[in-house]
Amino acid sequence: MNLHKLFEMQITLDHRIETEHQLEGVPLFNKKILSLQVELGELANETRCFKFWSTKESSSKDIILEEYVDCIHFILSLGLEKRFQNITLNVKNSTCELSLQFLNLYITIANFATSASLDNYSSIFNNFLSLGQSLGFSEDDIEAGYFYKNKINHERQDNGY
Repeated sequence: MNLHKLFEMQITLDHRIETEHQLEGVPLFNKKILSLQVELGELANETRCFKFWSTKESSSKDIILEEYVDCIHFILSLGLEKRFQNITLNVKNSTCELSLQFLNLYITIANFATSASLDNYSSIFNNFLSLGQSLGFSEDDIEAGYFYKNKINHERQDNGY
């Protein structure tokens, strides 16, 4: 995965949003943390991994990927905010069920919110990419999904989203 390219694209989107919405110098860290948590919940909802009471199937892989890359946007943005672009990924295959992976990510995000260290940030990124593997996404899937959704996010800004 070309993290440098993803961070560069995120810089452009973040700068555009901050400029067009007069947010230069406005603290956004907590809003980005909450945004990531909300997007993570939307992703979990589409997988339906926690809905033990329901027999309805999960959403299509395309919809799940779209929710997944929404999270990637905020993970990248948080890394940019804290200047953690130069990270080394160490993604491990998870043996945990999806529900536990989501719960662990919420904990990791909360840890980062209270202690914005490089280690905590790397944990978010690595655990999130591990979740992507569990969801059946390759690095190419994730990159392509990010490129597509980044384009949509720019189009939304063009249209006053």
